[in-house]
Amino acid sequence: MAALDNDKSRTDILNRLKRAEGQLRGIQRMIEEGEGCLAIATQMAAVRKALDSTYVRMTVCFMEQQLQAKLGTDTHDSAAMGEMFEDIETLLGKIR
Repeated sequence: MAALDNDKSRTDILNRLKRAEGQLRGIQRMIEEGEGCLAIATQMAAVRKALDSTYVRMTVCFMEQQLQAKLGTDTHDSAAMGEMFEDIETLLGKIR
């Protein structure tokens, strides 16, 4: 399977994961401090959504890389493909 070759996408995905990691640490702290279950569950749902969003972003990045490698693109096609992948990411994001 291909690695993430696009530096911008790799940075975006890593930043998203770091934010989710921070949220998880916050949840651990909430549990240690005896916070209420509803507040903890709300934060857990937020982390799940963040991870789902990151997964979709990584999947779209992979699709984009693979198609560009197989088809090749020029500058005009690249812009059109970028818009198409944004639409795909939006549609996949609605599955959750």
